Amino acid sequence: MDFPWTKMNLIHQHYSLVMLLMYLNLALGHGQEVVHVPSTRWCHFYNETVCPDGADSCDRKDDCRDPQQPGRRNMCFVLWRNSSADAIEVVLKGCIIDMTECYNQSECVAVKPANRGAYFCCCEGDNCNREFSWNVRPVTTTPTPVTERTSRPSEKTLIALVTLAPIVLVTVCVLVGFFVYRRRKPSYFNEIPSLDSGLACPPSPLPVARPVQLLEIVTRGRFVAIWRGRLRAEPVAVKIFPGHERRSWQAEREVLQLPQMNHENLVRFIDVEKHTDLAQVEYWILSEYCEHGSLCDYLKGHLVSWPEALRIAEGVARGLAHLHEEAPLSRAAGAAKPAVAHRDFKSKNVLLRADLTPCVADFGLALIFYPHRPIGDVHPQVGTRRYMAPEVLEGSICFHRDAFLRIDMYALGLVLWELASRCSAAPGPVADYRLPFEEEVGPHPSLDDMQHQVASRRVRPRLQPHWRLHQVRERTYSPTGACTRVWMCSGLEVLCETAEDCWDNDAEARVSASCVLERMGALRHQQAAGAPALRSPSVPTVAAGAGSLAEPLLPPPPAGPPHQLSEPLLPPAAAPSASGPL
Repeated sequence: MDFPWTKMNLIHQHYSLVMLLMYLNLALGHGQEVVHVPSTRWCHFYNETVCPDGADSCDRKDDCRDPQQPGRRNMCFVLWRNSSADAIEVVLKGCIIDMTECYNQSECVAVKPANRGAYFCCCEGDNCNREFSWNVRPVTTTPTPVTERTSRPSEKTLIALVTLAPIVLVTVCVLVGFFVYRRRKPSYFNEIPSLDSGLACPPSPLPVARPVQLLEIVTRGRFVAIWRGRLRAEPVAVKIFPGHERRSWQAEREVLQLPQMNHENLVRFIDVEKHTDLAQVEYWILSEYCEHGSLCDYLKGHLVSWPEALRIAEGVARGLAHLHEEAPLSRAAGAAKPAVAHRDFKSKNVLLRADLTPCVADFGLALIFYPHRPIGDVHPQVGTRRYMAPEVLEGSICFHRDAFLRIDMYALGLVLWELASRCSAAPGPVADYRLPFEEEVGPHPSLDDMQHQVASRRVRPRLQPHWRLHQVRERTYSPTGACTRVWMCSGLEVLCETAEDCWDNDAEARVSASCVLERMGALRHQQAAGAPALRSPSVPTVAAGAGSLAEPLLPPPPAGPPHQLSEPLLPPAAAPSASGPL
Protein backbone atom coordinates (compact mmCIF):
# COMPACT_ATOMS: atom_id res chain seq x y z
CA MET A 1 0.00 0.00 0.00
CA ASP A 2 1.46 3.37 -1.02
CA PHE A 3 0.98 6.51 1.02
CA PRO A 4 -0.33 9.52 -0.89
CA TRP A 5 2.36 11.87 0.36
CA THR A 6 5.04 13.11 -1.96
CA LYS A 7 8.69 13.45 -0.93
CA MET A 8 8.33 17.22 -0.70
CA ASN A 9 5.44 16.93 1.73
CA LEU A 10 7.42 14.48 3.87
CA ILE A 11 10.40 16.80 3.98
CA HIS A 12 8.12 19.69 4.92
CA GLN A 13 6.52 17.66 7.69
CA HIS A 14 9.91 16.57 8.97
CA TYR A 15 10.99 20.20 9.09
CA SER A 16 7.79 21.09 10.94
CA LEU A 17 8.54 18.40 13.52
CA VAL A 18 11.99 19.84 14.13
CA MET A 19 10.60 23.34 14.62
CA LEU A 20 7.90 22.06 16.96
CA LEU A 21 10.43 20.20 19.08
CA MET A 22 12.47 23.41 19.38
CA TYR A 23 9.44 25.34 20.59
CA LEU A 24 8.59 22.52 22.99
CA ASN A 25 12.07 22.73 24.39
CA LEU A 26 11.50 26.47 24.83
CA ALA A 27 8.31 25.79 26.74
CA LEU A 28 9.87 23.17 28.96
CA GLY A 29 12.78 25.49 29.67
CA HIS A 30 10.46 27.76 31.70
CA GLY A 31 11.18 30.91 29.83
CA GLN A 32 14.88 30.33 29.19
CA GLU A 33 16.33 32.24 26.25
CA VAL A 34 16.80 30.32 22.99
CA VAL A 35 20.41 30.62 21.83
CA HIS A 36 21.09 30.30 18.10
CA VAL A 37 23.64 27.52 17.46
CA PRO A 38 25.71 28.39 14.40
CA SER A 39 26.65 25.71 11.93
CA THR A 40 30.41 25.14 11.77
CA ARG A 41 32.07 23.97 8.59
CA TRP A 42 35.35 25.88 8.31
CA CYS A 43 38.01 26.44 10.95
CA HIS A 44 41.44 27.99 10.81
CA PHE A 45 44.14 25.28 10.87
CA TYR A 46 47.67 25.51 12.22
CA ASN A 47 50.16 22.94 13.53
CA GLU A 48 53.53 24.09 14.81
CA THR A 49 55.14 20.68 14.12
CA VAL A 50 54.66 21.03 10.36
CA CYS A 51 54.88 24.82 10.04
CA PRO A 52 58.51 25.80 10.61
CA ASP A 53 58.12 29.51 9.79
CA GLY A 54 55.29 30.42 12.14
CA ALA A 55 51.55 30.83 11.81
CA ASP A 56 51.74 33.21 8.85
CA SER A 57 53.47 30.63 6.66
CA CYS A 58 50.73 27.97 6.58
CA ASP A 59 47.70 29.29 8.42
CA ARG A 60 44.75 28.18 6.35
CA LYS A 61 41.14 27.04 6.49
CA ASP A 62 40.24 23.41 7.16
CA ASP A 63 37.01 21.62 6.24
CA CYS A 64 35.57 20.14 9.45
CA ARG A 65 32.99 17.91 7.85
CA ASP A 66 33.55 14.20 8.50
CA PRO A 67 31.51 11.91 6.20
CA GLN A 68 31.86 9.10 8.74
CA GLN A 69 30.22 11.17 11.52
CA PRO A 70 27.57 13.30 9.84
CA GLY A 71 25.47 13.80 12.96
CA ARG A 72 28.15 15.23 15.22
CA ARG A 73 28.52 18.94 15.99
CA ASN A 74 31.71 20.52 14.67
CA MET A 75 33.59 23.17 16.61
CA CYS A 76 36.81 25.12 16.27
CA PHE A 77 39.58 25.28 18.87
CA VAL A 78 42.88 27.01 19.68
CA LEU A 79 45.69 25.73 21.91
CA TRP A 80 48.36 28.27 22.83
CA ARG A 81 50.84 29.19 25.50
CA ASN A 82 52.22 32.46 26.85
CA SER A 83 55.99 32.67 26.84
CA SER A 84 58.07 34.37 29.50
CA ALA A 85 58.25 37.51 27.33
CA ASP A 86 54.45 37.79 27.27
CA ALA A 87 54.39 36.57 23.68
CA ILE A 88 51.65 34.27 22.46
CA GLU A 89 52.82 31.03 20.80
CA VAL A 90 50.07 29.15 18.97
CA VAL A 91 50.49 25.36 19.17
CA LEU A 92 47.40 24.05 17.40
CA LYS A 93 44.36 25.35 15.55
CA GLY A 94 41.72 23.23 13.91
CA CYS A 95 38.46 21.31 14.19
CA ILE A 96 37.11 19.39 17.16
CA ILE A 97 33.98 17.30 17.46
CA ASP A 98 31.14 17.70 19.96
CA MET A 99 32.63 19.18 23.17
CA THR A 100 29.91 20.28 25.55
CA GLU A 101 31.91 23.23 26.86
CA CYS A 102 31.94 24.67 23.33
CA TYR A 103 28.16 24.74 22.94
CA ASN A 104 26.75 28.14 21.97
CA GLN A 105 30.17 29.82 22.22
CA SER A 106 30.52 32.18 19.26
CA GLU A 107 33.91 33.49 20.44
CA CYS A 108 37.02 31.52 21.36
CA VAL A 109 37.72 32.61 24.96
CA ALA A 110 39.66 30.56 27.49
CA VAL A 111 37.91 30.61 30.88
CA LYS A 112 39.97 27.98 32.71
CA PRO A 113 43.45 28.42 34.19
CA ALA A 114 46.44 27.24 32.18
CA ASN A 115 47.13 23.49 32.15
CA ARG A 116 50.90 22.98 32.12
CA GLY A 117 51.32 26.46 30.72
CA ALA A 118 48.84 25.95 27.85
CA TYR A 119 45.47 27.65 27.33
CA PHE A 120 42.58 26.08 25.47
CA CYS A 121 39.43 27.61 24.02
CA CYS A 122 36.73 26.44 21.63
CA CYS A 123 33.74 27.91 19.83
CA GLU A 124 31.04 27.32 17.22
CA GLY A 125 30.76 29.11 13.88
CA ASP A 126 32.84 29.31 10.71
CA ASN A 127 36.42 30.51 11.40
CA CYS A 128 35.49 31.52 14.95
CA ASN A 129 39.00 30.50 16.09
CA ARG A 130 40.63 33.16 13.96
CA GLU A 131 40.90 35.36 17.03
CA PHE A 132 41.11 34.16 20.61
CA SER A 133 41.58 35.53 24.10
CA TRP A 134 41.45 34.47 27.72
CA ASN A 135 39.31 35.59 30.62
CA VAL A 136 40.08 33.23 33.44
CA ARG A 137 37.35 33.36 36.09
CA PRO A 138 37.77 31.96 39.59
CA VAL A 139 35.77 28.85 40.30
CA THR A 140 32.98 29.57 42.79
CA THR A 141 30.91 27.11 44.74
CA THR A 142 28.01 29.44 45.54
CA PRO A 143 24.81 27.49 44.88
CA THR A 144 22.33 28.95 42.46
CA PRO A 145 19.30 30.29 44.33
CA VAL A 146 16.19 28.33 43.65
CA THR A 147 13.20 30.51 43.01
CA GLU A 148 9.59 29.66 43.39
CA ARG A 149 9.16 30.06 39.62
CA THR A 150 11.11 26.85 38.93
CA SER A 151 9.01 24.78 41.26
CA ARG A 152 5.77 25.01 39.32
CA PRO A 153 4.99 25.44 35.64
CA SER A 154 3.65 28.72 34.42
CA GLU A 155 0.42 29.21 32.54
CA LYS A 156 2.31 29.75 29.27
CA THR A 157 4.02 26.40 29.68
CA LEU A 158 0.73 24.59 30.15
CA ILE A 159 -0.80 26.30 27.13
CA ALA A 160 2.21 25.35 25.01
CA LEU A 161 2.07 21.72 26.11
CA VAL A 162 -1.65 21.42 25.44
CA THR A 163 -1.30 23.04 22.01
CA LEU A 164 1.80 21.22 20.78
CA ALA A 165 1.23 17.71 22.12
CA PRO A 166 -1.38 16.64 19.51
CA ILE A 167 0.65 18.12 16.65
CA VAL A 168 3.83 16.36 17.78
CA LEU A 169 1.98 13.06 18.15
CA VAL A 170 0.52 13.25 14.62
CA THR A 171 3.88 14.18 13.11
CA VAL A 172 5.65 11.30 14.83
CA CYS A 173 3.04 8.86 13.54
CA VAL A 174 3.48 10.17 10.00
CA LEU A 175 7.26 9.78 10.14
CA VAL A 176 7.06 6.27 11.58
CA GLY A 177 4.68 5.25 8.81
CA PHE A 178 6.99 6.72 6.17
CA PHE A 179 10.08 4.89 7.42
CA VAL A 180 8.19 1.60 7.65
CA TYR A 181 6.98 2.10 4.08
CA ARG A 182 10.49 2.83 2.79
CA ARG A 183 11.94 -0.17 4.55
CA ARG A 184 9.40 -2.60 3.10
CA LYS A 185 9.51 -1.12 -0.40
CA PRO A 186 12.09 -2.88 -2.66
CA SER A 187 14.83 -0.76 -4.20
CA TYR A 188 14.68 -0.09 -7.93
CA PHE A 189 18.47 -0.27 -8.19
CA ASN A 190 19.14 -3.70 -6.74
CA GLU A 191 19.76 -5.15 -10.21
CA ILE A 192 22.61 -2.70 -10.96
CA PRO A 193 25.93 -4.16 -9.73
CA SER A 194 28.62 -1.95 -8.29
CA LEU A 195 31.86 -1.54 -10.21
CA ASP A 196 33.80 -2.54 -7.12
CA SER A 197 31.49 -5.40 -6.18
CA GLY A 198 33.46 -8.24 -4.69
CA LEU A 199 36.73 -6.28 -4.78
CA ALA A 200 36.45 -4.06 -1.76
CA CYS A 201 37.92 -5.43 1.42
CA PRO A 202 37.11 -4.24 4.92
CA PRO A 203 39.75 -1.89 6.29
CA SER A 204 42.33 -3.66 8.37
CA PRO A 205 42.39 -2.52 12.00
CA LEU A 206 45.32 -0.42 13.09
CA PRO A 207 47.75 -2.32 15.31
CA VAL A 208 48.67 -1.30 18.79
CA ALA A 209 51.17 1.57 18.76
CA ARG A 210 54.76 0.37 18.88
CA PRO A 211 57.32 1.82 21.30
CA VAL A 212 58.85 4.26 18.79
CA GLN A 213 61.20 6.95 20.09
CA LEU A 214 61.55 10.05 17.89
CA LEU A 215 65.17 11.22 17.91
CA GLU A 216 65.59 14.02 15.37
CA ILE A 217 63.79 15.51 12.41
CA VAL A 218 65.33 14.62 9.05
CA THR A 219 63.27 16.75 6.70
CA ARG A 220 60.09 18.76 6.86
CA GLY A 221 57.81 19.26 3.88
CA ARG A 222 54.77 21.44 3.44
CA PHE A 223 52.50 19.11 5.40
CA VAL A 224 54.62 16.02 6.16
CA ALA A 225 57.58 15.64 8.50
CA ILE A 226 60.10 12.76 8.46
CA TRP A 227 61.88 11.83 11.69
CA ARG A 228 64.71 9.50 12.52
CA GLY A 229 63.51 7.26 15.29
CA ARG A 230 64.30 4.09 17.17
CA LEU A 231 62.08 1.04 17.43
CA ARG A 232 63.60 -0.98 20.24
CA ALA A 233 67.23 -1.20 18.99
CA GLU A 234 66.50 -0.70 15.29
CA PRO A 235 66.77 2.72 13.61
CA VAL A 236 63.61 3.57 11.70
CA ALA A 237 62.25 6.42 9.59
CA VAL A 238 58.93 7.85 10.79
CA LYS A 239 56.82 9.74 8.27
CA ILE A 240 54.22 11.83 10.13
CA PHE A 241 51.04 13.03 8.41
CA PRO A 242 48.75 15.57 10.14
CA GLY A 243 45.09 14.73 10.50
CA HIS A 244 43.92 16.56 7.37
CA GLU A 245 46.39 14.54 5.22
CA ARG A 246 44.67 11.24 6.01
CA ARG A 247 44.03 10.50 2.32
CA SER A 248 47.73 10.78 1.44
CA TRP A 249 48.56 8.48 4.34
CA GLN A 250 45.97 5.95 3.19
CA ALA A 251 47.22 6.06 -0.41
CA GLU A 252 50.83 5.38 0.57
CA ARG A 253 49.75 2.74 3.06
CA GLU A 254 47.77 0.92 0.35
CA VAL A 255 50.82 0.71 -1.92
CA LEU A 256 53.23 -0.38 0.82
CA GLN A 257 50.87 -3.13 1.96
CA LEU A 258 50.47 -4.64 -1.51
CA PRO A 259 51.65 -8.26 -1.81
CA GLN A 260 55.21 -8.91 -3.03
CA MET A 261 56.42 -5.39 -2.22
CA ASN A 262 59.31 -6.75 -0.15
CA HIS A 263 62.05 -6.00 -2.69
CA GLU A 264 65.72 -5.11 -2.34
CA ASN A 265 65.29 -1.83 -4.22
CA LEU A 266 62.02 -0.70 -2.62
CA VAL A 267 61.98 0.89 0.81
CA ARG A 268 61.20 -1.72 3.49
CA PHE A 269 57.83 -1.10 5.11
CA ILE A 270 57.45 -1.79 8.84
CA ASP A 271 54.05 -0.61 10.08
CA VAL A 272 51.44 2.17 10.21
CA GLU A 273 50.08 3.87 13.32
CA LYS A 274 47.48 6.42 14.37
CA HIS A 275 48.31 8.78 17.24
CA THR A 276 45.76 10.94 19.04
CA ASP A 277 46.80 13.55 21.60
CA LEU A 278 44.22 15.99 22.95
CA ALA A 279 42.65 17.49 19.82
CA GLN A 280 45.50 16.51 17.49
CA VAL A 281 45.47 13.43 15.24
CA GLU A 282 48.60 12.19 13.46
CA TYR A 283 49.13 9.27 11.10
CA TRP A 284 52.52 7.55 11.04
CA ILE A 285 54.29 5.31 8.53
CA LEU A 286 57.30 3.40 9.84
CA SER A 287 59.93 2.22 7.35
CA GLU A 288 63.59 1.37 7.28
CA TYR A 289 66.08 4.16 7.93
CA CYS A 290 68.56 4.70 5.06
CA GLU A 291 71.81 6.12 6.38
CA HIS A 292 72.82 8.21 3.34
CA GLY A 293 69.42 9.83 2.89
CA SER A 294 68.17 10.69 -0.58
CA LEU A 295 70.20 10.39 -3.76
CA CYS A 296 69.70 14.12 -4.37
CA ASP A 297 71.24 15.06 -1.01
CA TYR A 298 74.06 12.54 -1.41
CA LEU A 299 75.09 13.90 -4.82
CA LYS A 300 75.21 17.42 -3.42
CA GLY A 301 78.07 16.49 -1.13
CA HIS A 302 79.73 13.51 -2.82
CA LEU A 303 81.17 12.45 -6.14
CA VAL A 304 80.50 8.89 -7.29
CA SER A 305 82.91 6.58 -9.03
CA TRP A 306 81.88 4.64 -12.10
CA PRO A 307 81.20 1.37 -10.17
CA GLU A 308 79.09 3.35 -7.66
CA ALA A 309 77.17 5.17 -10.40
CA LEU A 310 76.53 1.88 -12.19
CA ARG A 311 75.40 0.19 -8.97
CA ILE A 312 72.96 3.00 -8.20
CA ALA A 313 71.61 3.17 -11.76
CA GLU A 314 71.05 -0.58 -11.93
CA GLY A 315 69.38 -0.68 -8.50
CA VAL A 316 67.04 2.20 -9.33
CA ALA A 317 66.05 0.54 -12.61
CA ARG A 318 65.49 -2.79 -10.84
CA GLY A 319 63.24 -1.20 -8.19
CA LEU A 320 61.23 0.73 -10.78
CA ALA A 321 60.89 -2.36 -12.97
CA HIS A 322 59.51 -4.38 -10.05
CA LEU A 323 57.08 -1.57 -9.26
CA HIS A 324 55.87 -1.35 -12.88
CA GLU A 325 55.45 -5.05 -13.53
CA GLU A 326 52.66 -7.36 -12.42
CA ALA A 327 53.87 -10.23 -10.27
CA PRO A 328 51.98 -13.53 -10.57
CA LEU A 329 50.46 -15.40 -7.66
CA SER A 330 53.07 -17.04 -5.45
CA ARG A 331 52.83 -19.35 -2.48
CA ALA A 332 55.04 -17.15 -0.34
CA ALA A 333 53.03 -13.96 -0.90
CA GLY A 334 49.63 -15.60 -1.20
CA ALA A 335 48.45 -13.06 -3.78
CA ALA A 336 49.46 -11.45 -7.05
CA LYS A 337 50.97 -7.98 -7.23
CA PRO A 338 49.37 -5.42 -9.57
CA ALA A 339 51.38 -2.93 -11.61
CA VAL A 340 52.04 0.42 -9.92
CA ALA A 341 53.02 3.81 -11.38
CA HIS A 342 55.02 6.02 -9.01
CA ARG A 343 53.96 9.41 -10.53
CA ASP A 344 56.48 11.41 -8.42
CA PHE A 345 59.76 9.72 -9.28
CA LYS A 346 62.84 11.88 -8.67
CA SER A 347 66.23 11.73 -6.98
CA LYS A 348 64.66 12.99 -3.73
CA ASN A 349 62.54 9.83 -3.64
CA VAL A 350 65.49 7.46 -4.10
CA LEU A 351 67.07 6.57 -0.75
CA LEU A 352 70.59 5.16 -0.28
CA ARG A 353 71.49 2.56 2.33
CA ALA A 354 74.91 2.43 3.99
CA ASP A 355 76.38 0.35 1.11
CA LEU A 356 74.86 2.73 -1.49
CA THR A 357 72.12 0.27 -2.41
CA PRO A 358 69.27 2.44 -3.73
CA CYS A 359 65.61 1.94 -2.86
CA VAL A 360 62.59 3.72 -4.29
CA ALA A 361 60.37 5.44 -1.69
CA ASP A 362 57.46 7.88 -1.20
CA PHE A 363 54.36 6.36 -2.81
CA GLY A 364 51.87 9.03 -1.75
CA LEU A 365 50.90 9.79 -5.38
CA ALA A 366 51.29 6.26 -6.73
CA LEU A 367 48.56 4.72 -8.88
CA ILE A 368 47.69 1.03 -8.58
CA PHE A 369 46.39 -0.77 -11.68
CA TYR A 370 44.16 -3.52 -10.34
CA PRO A 371 43.21 -6.10 -12.99
CA HIS A 372 39.73 -5.71 -14.52
CA ARG A 373 39.15 -2.45 -12.68
CA PRO A 374 38.97 1.00 -14.32
CA ILE A 375 41.53 3.62 -13.40
CA GLY A 376 38.82 5.98 -12.17
CA ASP A 377 38.99 9.69 -11.50
CA VAL A 378 42.70 10.52 -11.45
CA HIS A 379 44.22 13.99 -11.51
CA PRO A 380 46.67 13.92 -14.43
CA GLN A 381 48.97 16.81 -13.48
CA VAL A 382 50.63 15.69 -10.25
CA GLY A 383 54.24 15.33 -9.16
CA THR A 384 57.22 17.67 -9.08
CA ARG A 385 57.19 20.21 -11.92
CA ARG A 386 60.89 19.82 -12.70
CA TYR A 387 60.42 16.09 -13.37
CA MET A 388 57.10 16.29 -15.28
CA ALA A 389 57.04 14.69 -18.71
CA PRO A 390 55.99 16.79 -21.74
CA GLU A 391 52.58 15.12 -21.97
CA VAL A 392 51.93 15.89 -18.29
CA LEU A 393 52.86 19.55 -18.74
CA GLU A 394 50.57 19.80 -21.77
CA GLY A 395 47.73 17.86 -20.11
CA SER A 396 47.58 15.33 -22.96
CA ILE A 397 47.86 12.05 -21.04
CA CYS A 398 46.17 8.91 -22.30
CA PHE A 399 44.48 7.32 -19.31
CA HIS A 400 45.86 3.81 -19.58
CA ARG A 401 48.54 1.95 -17.69
CA ASP A 402 51.44 2.20 -20.15
CA ALA A 403 51.02 5.98 -20.43
CA PHE A 404 51.53 6.43 -16.68
CA LEU A 405 54.52 4.07 -16.65
CA ARG A 406 56.20 6.06 -19.45
CA ILE A 407 55.87 9.20 -17.32
CA ASP A 408 58.04 7.49 -14.68
CA MET A 409 60.59 6.58 -17.39
CA TYR A 410 60.96 10.23 -18.40
CA ALA A 411 61.83 11.08 -14.79
CA LEU A 412 64.28 8.14 -14.64
CA GLY A 413 66.19 9.69 -17.55
CA LEU A 414 66.65 12.88 -15.52
CA VAL A 415 67.90 10.86 -12.52
CA LEU A 416 70.45 9.08 -14.74
CA TRP A 417 71.62 12.52 -15.93
CA GLU A 418 72.10 13.58 -12.30
CA LEU A 419 74.28 10.49 -11.72
CA ALA A 420 76.39 11.19 -14.81
CA SER A 421 76.87 14.84 -13.81
CA ARG A 422 78.52 13.81 -10.51
CA CYS A 423 80.54 10.83 -11.76
CA SER A 424 84.29 11.28 -11.33
CA ALA A 425 85.21 8.71 -13.98
CA ALA A 426 84.83 11.03 -16.97
CA PRO A 427 88.03 12.69 -18.25
CA GLY A 428 87.34 16.25 -17.28
CA PRO A 429 86.21 18.50 -14.43
CA VAL A 430 83.15 17.58 -12.39
CA ALA A 431 80.81 20.51 -11.80
CA ASP A 432 78.86 21.18 -8.63
CA TYR A 433 75.56 19.40 -8.30
CA ARG A 434 72.63 21.00 -10.07
CA LEU A 435 69.04 19.87 -10.41
CA PRO A 436 67.72 18.99 -13.87
CA PHE A 437 66.88 22.16 -15.84
CA GLU A 438 68.32 24.37 -13.08
CA GLU A 439 70.56 26.01 -15.68
CA GLU A 440 67.56 26.74 -17.93
CA VAL A 441 64.74 27.66 -15.49
CA GLY A 442 66.44 28.27 -12.13
CA PRO A 443 65.75 26.67 -8.73
CA HIS A 444 62.02 27.41 -8.51
CA PRO A 445 60.38 27.04 -11.94
CA SER A 446 56.72 27.65 -12.58
CA LEU A 447 54.49 25.32 -14.54
CA ASP A 448 54.58 27.72 -17.50
CA ASP A 449 58.40 27.81 -17.42
CA MET A 450 58.64 24.03 -17.58
CA GLN A 451 55.97 23.77 -20.26
CA HIS A 452 57.79 26.31 -22.45
CA GLN A 453 61.20 24.65 -22.09
CA VAL A 454 60.29 20.95 -22.07
CA ALA A 455 57.12 20.69 -24.16
CA SER A 456 57.41 23.64 -26.57
CA ARG A 457 61.18 23.94 -27.09
CA ARG A 458 61.93 20.28 -26.25
CA VAL A 459 64.92 21.24 -24.14
CA ARG A 460 66.67 18.52 -22.11
CA PRO A 461 69.55 18.71 -19.61
CA ARG A 462 72.87 19.10 -21.37
CA LEU A 463 75.03 15.99 -21.74
CA GLN A 464 78.64 17.17 -21.58
CA PRO A 465 80.82 15.93 -24.50
CA HIS A 466 83.60 14.66 -22.25
CA TRP A 467 81.16 12.31 -20.49
CA ARG A 468 81.01 10.21 -23.65
CA LEU A 469 84.82 9.86 -23.68
CA HIS A 470 84.75 7.65 -20.59
CA GLN A 471 85.54 4.03 -21.41
CA VAL A 472 85.85 0.82 -19.42
CA ARG A 473 88.55 -1.79 -20.05
CA GLU A 474 87.36 -5.23 -21.11
CA ARG A 475 89.36 -8.46 -21.14
CA THR A 476 89.04 -11.91 -22.68
CA TYR A 477 90.59 -14.95 -21.03
CA SER A 478 91.64 -18.37 -22.21
CA PRO A 479 90.34 -21.52 -20.47
CA THR A 480 93.61 -21.62 -18.52
CA GLY A 481 92.96 -18.13 -17.10
CA ALA A 482 95.48 -16.26 -19.24
CA CYS A 483 94.38 -12.84 -20.47
CA THR A 484 94.19 -12.97 -24.25
CA ARG A 485 92.60 -9.59 -25.08
CA VAL A 486 92.34 -6.18 -23.46
CA TRP A 487 90.17 -3.53 -25.15
CA MET A 488 87.99 -0.57 -24.30
CA CYS A 489 84.20 -0.36 -24.21
CA SER A 490 81.85 2.50 -23.51
CA GLY A 491 80.89 3.36 -19.94
CA LEU A 492 79.25 6.72 -19.31
CA GLU A 493 78.34 6.88 -23.00
CA VAL A 494 75.86 4.02 -22.49
CA LEU A 495 74.44 5.80 -19.45
CA CYS A 496 73.99 9.02 -21.48
CA GLU A 497 72.35 7.19 -24.38
CA THR A 498 69.99 5.44 -21.97
CA ALA A 499 69.01 8.78 -20.43
CA GLU A 500 68.22 10.10 -23.93
CA ASP A 501 66.09 7.03 -24.66
CA CYS A 502 64.19 7.58 -21.42
CA TRP A 503 63.33 11.26 -21.90
CA ASP A 504 62.32 11.02 -25.58
CA ASN A 505 59.62 13.55 -26.43
CA ASP A 506 57.55 10.74 -27.96
CA ALA A 507 56.25 8.81 -24.95
CA GLU A 508 55.79 5.59 -26.93
CA ALA A 509 59.45 5.66 -28.02
CA ARG A 510 60.77 5.61 -24.45
CA VAL A 511 62.44 2.48 -23.16
CA SER A 512 60.95 0.50 -20.28
CA ALA A 513 62.46 0.06 -16.83
CA SER A 514 63.29 -3.59 -17.60
CA CYS A 515 65.20 -2.46 -20.72
CA VAL A 516 67.25 0.01 -18.66
CA LEU A 517 67.91 -2.78 -16.16
CA GLU A 518 69.24 -5.04 -18.94
CA ARG A 519 71.60 -2.34 -20.22
CA MET A 520 72.98 -1.58 -16.77
CA GLY A 521 73.31 -5.29 -16.03
CA ALA A 522 75.28 -5.83 -19.22
CA LEU A 523 77.70 -3.06 -18.24
CA ARG A 524 78.11 -4.56 -14.78
CA HIS A 525 78.81 -8.03 -16.16
CA GLN A 526 81.43 -6.62 -18.50
CA GLN A 527 83.10 -4.85 -15.60
CA ALA A 528 82.90 -7.88 -13.31
CA ALA A 529 84.61 -10.12 -15.90
CA GLY A 530 87.92 -8.33 -15.38
CA ALA A 531 91.13 -9.60 -13.82
CA PRO A 532 94.61 -8.10 -13.51
CA ALA A 533 95.51 -6.99 -17.04
CA LEU A 534 98.74 -7.77 -18.78
CA ARG A 535 101.14 -4.88 -18.78
CA SER A 536 103.73 -4.15 -21.45
CA PRO A 537 105.82 -1.00 -21.66
CA SER A 538 105.58 -1.02 -25.46
CA VAL A 539 101.74 -1.13 -25.56
CA PRO A 540 99.86 2.19 -25.42
CA THR A 541 98.12 2.89 -22.14
CA VAL A 542 95.29 5.08 -20.96
CA ALA A 543 96.43 8.11 -19.01
CA ALA A 544 95.50 8.24 -15.36
CA GLY A 545 93.60 11.45 -16.02
CA ALA A 546 91.01 9.43 -17.95
CA GLY A 547 89.52 8.33 -14.67
CA SER A 548 91.20 4.88 -14.36
CA LEU A 549 94.56 3.20 -13.89
CA ALA A 550 96.84 2.87 -16.88
CA GLU A 551 96.59 -0.58 -18.51
CA PRO A 552 97.61 -1.97 -21.93
CA LEU A 553 95.04 -1.55 -24.69
CA LEU A 554 94.42 -3.72 -27.72
CA PRO A 555 91.67 -3.50 -30.36
CA PRO A 556 88.46 -5.31 -29.54
CA PRO A 557 88.36 -8.98 -30.63
CA PRO A 558 86.09 -10.30 -33.37
CA ALA A 559 82.54 -11.23 -32.50
CA GLY A 560 82.06 -14.54 -30.71
CA PRO A 561 81.90 -16.07 -27.24
CA PRO A 562 84.41 -14.48 -24.88
CA HIS A 563 86.43 -17.65 -24.20
CA GLN A 564 86.82 -18.90 -27.75
CA LEU A 565 90.14 -17.12 -28.38
CA SER A 566 92.96 -18.88 -26.59
CA GLU A 567 95.99 -17.50 -28.47
CA PRO A 568 98.45 -15.57 -26.29
CA LEU A 569 99.06 -11.90 -26.83
CA LEU A 570 101.48 -11.13 -29.62
CA PRO A 571 104.95 -10.08 -28.53
CA PRO A 572 105.51 -6.32 -28.50
CA ALA A 573 107.71 -6.37 -31.64
CA ALA A 574 105.29 -8.39 -33.75
CA ALA A 575 102.80 -6.58 -35.90
CA PRO A 576 99.34 -8.11 -36.36
CA SER A 577 98.66 -9.46 -39.81
CA ALA A 578 95.52 -8.76 -41.80
CA SER A 579 94.22 -12.28 -41.20
CA GLY A 580 95.35 -12.67 -37.63
CA PRO A 581 93.15 -12.63 -34.54
CA LEU A 582 93.98 -8.99 -33.90
